[in-house]
This record gives sequence, C-alpha cells and structure tokens, in this order.
Amino acid sequence: MSRIVILGAGESGAGAAVLAKQKGFDVFVSDMSSIQDKYKNLLDKHGIEWEEGHHTADKILNADEIIKSPGIPKEAPMIQKLMAQGTHIISEIEFAGRYTQSKMVCITGSNGKTTTTSLIYHIFKTAGYDVGLAGNIGKSLALQVAEDPHEYYVIELSSFQLDNMYDFRANIAVLLNITPDHLDRYDFKFENYADAKMRILQNQTQEDSFIYWNDDPVIQKELEKFETKAFVCPFSEHKEQGAFGYIEDGNYKLDYPTPFNMKQEELSLTGKHNLHNSLAAGLAANIAGIKSEAIRKGLGDFPGVEHRLEKVCKVNGVQYINDSKATNVDACWYALDSMTTPTILILGGKDKGNDYTPIKELVKKKCRAIVYLGADNKKLHDNFDDLGVIIKDTHSMKDCVEACHTLAQPGDTVLLSPCCASFDLFHNMEERGNMFKDMVRKL
Repeated sequence: MSRIVILGAGESGAGAAVLAKQKGFDVFVSDMSSIQDKYKNLLDKHGIEWEEGHHTADKILNADEIIKSPGIPKEAPMIQKLMAQGTHIISEIEFAGRYTQSKMVCITGSNGKTTTTSLIYHIFKTAGYDVGLAGNIGKSLALQVAEDPHEYYVIELSSFQLDNMYDFRANIAVLLNITPDHLDRYDFKFENYADAKMRILQNQTQEDSFIYWNDDPVIQKELEKFETKAFVCPFSEHKEQGAFGYIEDGNYKLDYPTPFNMKQEELSLTGKHNLHNSLAAGLAANIAGIKSEAIRKGLGDFPGVEHRLEKVCKVNGVQYINDSKATNVDACWYALDSMTTPTILILGGKDKGNDYTPIKELVKKKCRAIVYLGADNKKLHDNFDDLGVIIKDTHSMKDCVEACHTLAQPGDTVLLSPCCASFDLFHNMEERGNMFKDMVRKL
C-alpha cells in the first residue's frame, strides 16, 4: 500500500485525503495552521490521521507522493526537504484527475477566473447538464470524484494549482489573460508566472479546445513557444481575423461551432472586462454542445459573483462596492475604469511585487481620496501620496470604513479594490470582503 501525505487541510487537502483513503492508500494529513472543524470532522469520519499546528518530519518524509495545498509555496522548509529527496509533489486536481473520465472545462487567467467559471457553471446548470464546480471555488474536485461524481466539471485553476499538475487534461481550456500577479511566488520573474498559466494547455489533444483572448499580447507571445494540438478558439472585443467570439454592431456573436447571436445589452454582466468573460463562457458552452436557448438564458440571468464589483448598499447617498477579489493591479484597473462617480478607493494588503504604475492615471482621474488598509502601507505611500488626492492611512477594517464614511460625499462611490492579497490582516479575501460588507451595513 503506497503512502500519500497531504500538506494543508483546507477544502482541497481534506477532499484529496478522502479520495486517497477510498482508493486504498495509507493517508496522513498535516497542516502547519489550525484545521477548521468541518474538515477535522470529515477526516475523522473517514478514519484519516491528521495533525495541526506543526509538521512531524518522520510522518511526512516517508511519503511515496505528496499532495500539496496550492497555498503552500515551494520555499516552505518541508517542501524544500521533500524536493531535495526527490519526492513527487502534485496538486489535488492532478490527483483527482486520475480517478475520473469526466469532461473537464478548465479556466485560468490573472483576472476574471471566478466570474467566468461561475458563469460557465451557471449556463451548464441552466441547460440541465450533470456538472460539478471545483478548483479555486466550489467543492473539492477530489471529494466530488469520491462521493458525488458528475459527467462534467467546471474548474477554476490558479497558477499554483497548475504548477503541480503533470498528466491532467483539460477537454476545454480557457485562458482569459496574463498580467503580473503572484510574482513573489515566481522569483519576481513575470515569464515564470506566464509559463505557469500556459500549463493549462499541456496534454490537450486534437479532440480538445483552447479558448483564449486574442488581444492579449502575452498570450500571443507565449503561444509561439507551444505546438498547440487542441482546436484554438480565440475571442476578441471586436470582429477580427480568426476570432470566433466578438461584439459587432451591438451584438454578441459566436461563430463556432454553432452560430449564435444576442444583443449585447441583454448580457447580465456589464463592463469591458465582463465582456471578455461572457465571450469565453459562451464559447465554452457552445463547444460543449449546449443549445442556444440555454446559452442565451444563462448569459442573460447570471447573478454575478460575490466579492467581484459587488454592490453592498447605499449609505447617505454613497454607494459602497466590495471588490475584495481584486488582488492584483490589473483587476483594480478594470474596477476603476468602470467607475462613473467620484471614488474613494481602498488599497492595501500583502504586496505581491506589484507595479502600481498602470492605475495611477485612473486614480488621478476617478478618485477623490485613497484609504490605505494594510499592516504595512509604505509602498502605497511611496506610489500614491504625490498624486494630488486625499490620503488616509488605516490598519484595520473598522478604521478604514470609518475613514471612508467621513471622506465620502453624497453621489460618491467607496470602492474596496485592494490590488493586494489579504493575508496581512485577514485569513483570505472572502473574510476581508465580508468584514467590509458587515461594517458598511452597520453605518
């Protein structure tokens, strides 16, 4: 019996443990942090040994294979030891893929992943398909394969998950864009991060499809390095040579594999960035054989995604918007670009090697004030203090929301679009967004 050790006992780790146990492996789970009760209960229910708050080297270094949480960097001491002795390290998605023949629709990109993944899933559900939602959102793929299998899976993939995937195959791969993000995890080299994103193409065959944004210069450059076996299906903002999805004369159009047309104004998602997401989702659904009526309905009634330009409420004529998912500069650029009223922008968190230059002109044009929210705001001060907008410095969500409330005038928008990861003050971006919403509603 082979020994599998799982590092990290969140959604992906606990799910992988259940599948490994079901397949007859000797399983051990170790997490340097505390494990949530729901995952402890799941592991206990399946008789799986676990530990929290530390790693016991003797119980880990004897593994035949390691399944690593995407949140653990390769620089972590235990990962370094495992790599030094040549232990194979994989992701939960890679492991789950070994035990299912289901069709995989996989989405990656620096921005728009969650919205596009959720929209594709919504269209598949609308069409009555047997589909599971997995990866960065939804339930663990491994747990679904073990206990609740589906014919299709729609999977959001981060670069961290792709790093540890080797044999997994995406039947439909979607690459939305590649802009600088997570550079702290890629030796501060953008090309390393871009290469990780392109791993979504590996193992695709002539039976598969690759959907990507045709106007992204980084994707175009990266594609020159690859011999792509899958059918390539680019989309663009306007009709151009080779594009299979685009907007023309106010109409949303797909040319492949079945011609599809609807008025752009009927799309439920608004804004330029969401146009890309809607085109990618429509192509994925069309390629999967979903009928036009279901695609039209799904694109038209999708409710949107929590923490992504989510309108919270109005207080004293001020609109508060939660965009906590904007954990990089490009995502914040799209959010600011969509603002039509004077904006109080909340920035800050764990910097990932950000270059803030791309948003400075938009900040000057759109923002009345910036409120910093972070444990260490020095880099923000260095970049934004001289732009001529009001600056407030805060280190807690309570102080941040109070500062915004004081600064905002009727007709303004307060936008939480932080550009940064949340791990300096919060467990994750969801906690940051939820705390923002709670405190705004108490104003």
